[in-house]
Amino acid sequence: MATPDLRMQPGPHVFVDNLDVPILSSDDRHHLSRSLRLRHDDPLTLSDARGKWRAAAFGDSIEPTGPVYEVDAAPYRLGLGIALTKATKPEFAVQKATEIGIDEVVVFPAEHSVARWDESKRVRNQQRLLKVAREAAMQSRRVRIPTVEVVENLGSLVGRRGLARADFGGIPMNSGHRFILIGPEGGWSDRERAMVPAVVDLGPTVLRAETAAVVASAFLVNSLVRCD
Repeated sequence: MATPDLRMQPGPHVFVDNLDVPILSSDDRHHLSRSLRLRHDDPLTLSDARGKWRAAAFGDSIEPTGPVYEVDAAPYRLGLGIALTKATKPEFAVQKATEIGIDEVVVFPAEHSVARWDESKRVRNQQRLLKVAREAAMQSRRVRIPTVEVVENLGSLVGRRGLARADFGGIPMNSGHRFILIGPEGGWSDRERAMVPAVVDLGPTVLRAETAAVVASAFLVNSLVRCD
């Protein structure tokens, strides 16, 4: 039996821990009933965030109405690294990267980053960004939630397969690129350029950091689609 297109299913999409005995979180139930105004027996789709989903009906208890389908994972994961910037917060980039189809988002302080997060702020912001990714994954009907991590420095990312940084004078992005780094408003330092010598060019204009994150995400996902 062919798997239906999840994007075409009626009703909102939500994550649950167990597809056989689905229980909504209090926040999700409040959003569905108060914000989206779902009523008894209104349709929705559920995912376990591990690649499986099924149709269900809303109510005091969530009743499955269809079989469980499984969506195969892509042949490799796509990642986006975002340097901390003073002018913008990473929530927008995480949200849009998730909607586009990125599998992993890492936030890091670059050497020229003006903004800095201490340990408590790093932990707090990582939890907030994880929530942003989860909500964006539901909105975009994904069956897996991207991982989101805040690391201490760029060195934590060096060595990843298909790693490249966005900068002027680079090559066009291709299917060999798997993880793209977006720099801060002050640009990359000489040391960071040496750490990540591979460079991709995102276009003929100067982009804000959050715009560059969206463009890089779209290029990555498009390269994966063309590679399949």
